[in-house]
Amino acid sequence: MIDFQTSPDRYRHWRIEVDGPVATLWMDVDENAPLTGDYALKLNSYDLGVDIELYDAIQRLRFEHPSVRAVMLKSAKDRVFCAGANIRMLGLSSHGLKVNFCKFTNETRLSMEDASENSQQTYIAVIDGSCAGGGYELALAADYIILADDGSSSVALPEVPLLAVLPGTGGLTRLTDKRRMRRDRADIFCTLEEGIRGKRAVDWSLVDETVSRSKLHERALERALEAAARSDRPADDSEAVALPPLKRHIGEDKITYGEVLTIALDRGERTATITLHAPQNSPPEDMAGIVAQGADYWPLALARALDDAILHLRFNEDEIGVWTLKTQGAADAVLAYDAQMEANAGHWLMREIILYWKRTLKRLDMSSRSLFALIEPGSCFAGTLAELAFAADRAYMLDGQWEDDDTPAATLTLSPMNFGPYPMGNGLTRLEERFLGDEGAIPRLRQIVGRPLDAREAEEEGLITAAPDDIDWEDEVRIAIEERASFSPDALTGMEASLRFGGPETMETKIFGRLTAWQNWVFQRPNAVGEEGALRLYGTGKKPKYDRRRV
Repeated sequence: MIDFQTSPDRYRHWRIEVDGPVATLWMDVDENAPLTGDYALKLNSYDLGVDIELYDAIQRLRFEHPSVRAVMLKSAKDRVFCAGANIRMLGLSSHGLKVNFCKFTNETRLSMEDASENSQQTYIAVIDGSCAGGGYELALAADYIILADDGSSSVALPEVPLLAVLPGTGGLTRLTDKRRMRRDRADIFCTLEEGIRGKRAVDWSLVDETVSRSKLHERALERALEAAARSDRPADDSEAVALPPLKRHIGEDKITYGEVLTIALDRGERTATITLHAPQNSPPEDMAGIVAQGADYWPLALARALDDAILHLRFNEDEIGVWTLKTQGAADAVLAYDAQMEANAGHWLMREIILYWKRTLKRLDMSSRSLFALIEPGSCFAGTLAELAFAADRAYMLDGQWEDDDTPAATLTLSPMNFGPYPMGNGLTRLEERFLGDEGAIPRLRQIVGRPLDAREAEEEGLITAAPDDIDWEDEVRIAIEERASFSPDALTGMEASLRFGGPETMETKIFGRLTAWQNWVFQRPNAVGEEGALRLYGTGKKPKYDRRRV
C-alpha cells in the first residue's frame, strides 16, 4: 500500500529550516530510499516517495509555520539541483503508476503556486548546478528563479530527445503560459539535451536572474526578505496549527477517518461509497477557539481526511471506477461552520482552511473516476458539502421519504461558500461551470441561499440530475451505477475529463488535459516504453528504435 501520511521526523529526502520569516526547504534525496522497486535516486532524482514528502512539507509550512513568508528551495547536493523524475523508476513502473505519479506531482506543484499566489508565502528556487526535467519543473512552480552564473549551472527539459516522452509535470505549459516564453525558443529549449545557462537563460525567460556562485545564496536571501516584507502573514507562530497523524483505520472493505469520513468498498461491483459526516458540535465562538481546536476543527479535519481518501483510492484501489458521494448529519450544523468560515475569511488560518478545501475539491475534480452524488434522507448536502454534488458527474436526489421511515426528506442548501471560495481549475465556480451560457442562473441562485430545497425544487433549479421517488430509487440508482462500471475505463476517463471542465481554458486545465490525453498516450507507445524504446534503453548505451509514423 502507498501511504501519503508522513511527517518531518520521518523524511528521508527533505528538511525544513526556519529562520524568522524565511524558511529553506532543502532537497537532499537519499538515493538508497526509493519508495518501491530496485533503483537508486541519484543526483536528487525523485520518485513518488520524494514528492509525498514535498507535499507534506508544503502543507506544514502553511499551517505549522504561519510566520514564514518566503520559502527558498535549495539542493543540499553539490553542483546539482535536481535531475528530475528517476528514469529507472519510470521504466519499471506500470502505466497507471506513471500517470498517477505525474498527476500527483502536478497537484503538488500547483499547491506551491497556490501558496505564493494566495497565502502570501512566496517560493524562490535557488539553482546551483544542473537542473533538468522534473527538477526544472519543480523550479518552474516557484514564483522566482535564481540561477548560479558559473559556466556550468543550467536548466533543461530533455525528455523529448532523451526519453521520447513529454515534460509530464506541466513543463511545456508553464514555459508558455506562466513564463510567457516565445514558442520558437521553447521549441529549441525542449530539444536541447544540455539545456541553457547564464545570460541566455534570463533572456529567454527561463530564469529571472543569474548571480555569481559566490553571491548566490546571499542574493537569494535578499529576494526572500523582499518577498517576506510584502506578506500579510503573522509575525510569529503563536497561532500555529500542528498537523498530527490522521485518525485513520484501514480494514478489508472499510476505511474510517475518525468521526468525519467513512469509505465502504465493494470490489466486486468496482465501487466505493465515500460518506462525509456533519459536525457533532457547534463551531467555536471565535478564532481563538478555532486555533485551540487546531487540526480537530471540523472543516480542517474533514478536508485532511478527504484529501487522503482521494489519494488512497487513486493509488491503492485503481480498479474501483465509480465513487458514490454521500453525506450524513444536520445541514444546519454544516451551514453554521460555513457562516463562520465566511465571516473569518480574512484571518490567516481560516484562509488556509478555505484554500485547503479548494485544493481538495480540485483533486476530486481531477480524479479519473466516475462521481455519483446520492442525496438521501438524513444527508447534509449544504454549502461546502453541496460542492460534492456539483463536482459529481450525476447527482440523484430522493423525492420524499423512505417508506416506513420518519427521517425527514432530503434537502439541498446553498451558502455563500458556493459562489466564489472554491473555484475549479478553469477559474469558475462549480455553479458557474454548471450553468455556462445562462447569465441569469447565478443571480437567481443567490436569491435562494440558505433556503433548503426539496428534490423537486432542486431539480427545477437545475442543481441535480434526477429525483426518483422511493419506489424507483433503488433500481434507477443501481442500474446507473452498474452501467457506469461496465463501460471502458479509458473512454470514461476521456469523457469525464472533457465534460467536467467547460468554459475557459487556463494553465491548470491545459496541464491536466494534456496529461490526461498526451501523456496517457505517449507513456503507452513503444517509442517510449517498448523493448527498444527510449525510456527502457536510457543509460544502456543502446540507441532506441522508433516507429516513425507521426499519426
